[in-house]
Amino acid sequence: MSATPDLFTSARTALACLDLTSLNDADTSADIDTLCRRALGPHGSTAAVCVWPRFVAQARALLPRHVAVAAVANFPDGSSDIARAVADTRQIVAAGGDEVDVVIPYRDLATAADLLAAVRAACPQQRLKVILETGELKEEALIRQACTLALDAGADFLKTSTGKVAENATPASAELLLQAIAGRPNERARVGFKPAGGVRTVADAALYMALTAQHLGAAAVNPHRFRIGASGLLNDIEAVLGDGASGAAGSSAY
Repeated sequence: MSATPDLFTSARTALACLDLTSLNDADTSADIDTLCRRALGPHGSTAAVCVWPRFVAQARALLPRHVAVAAVANFPDGSSDIARAVADTRQIVAAGGDEVDVVIPYRDLATAADLLAAVRAACPQQRLKVILETGELKEEALIRQACTLALDAGADFLKTSTGKVAENATPASAELLLQAIAGRPNERARVGFKPAGGVRTVADAALYMALTAQHLGAAAVNPHRFRIGASGLLNDIEAVLGDGASGAAGSSAY
């Protein structure tokens, strides 16, 4: 059965907004080669690939400029070690990375302001996505506090999760992050949202697209303001797009 028009459109958007991710402890150069080839698929390219800092230079050399290279800092534990977070960030920048996904020190939010300020200073030109690890913070008040700390530090994106804990992106956590962005006039038209972990199907992705449109406006559902952190989602995207017309637009369209 062919994909419905709505599902097909959602798949195209999901592809254009996908951060294709490989953050396994045992990742090798061969794994990154494969990841980058997959990011340039038959239906269009993903928005970015997301890798460990040590693979940034390799990924940047393999990909065209319109596909961003993101890498993680302070990952996945979100320690309060500022020197470590800054060292990771500087490694990403020196290797040609375009985006830094840093984990807020969610176990000790009292240290978050200083750590995020130091990371922001270390990557002034890069897109900064702050991972809040909402499934570990759990309490609404703590999630809102983490959002405020990230936005005050100049985050370009609020991201739900590392994908390495038991509870990752959920609609409830997405609502909190989107409300935090929408509630600040200076950030509402600038800051983006990234659900990560557990987004495995186009239908999953479509739910988060709809929430983003609801809170930030339909125009925010594009790679500059909306990303999906996933490794397995591309399989379902390709299955849906392979069922419909060819020529789906990739992130190069933006």
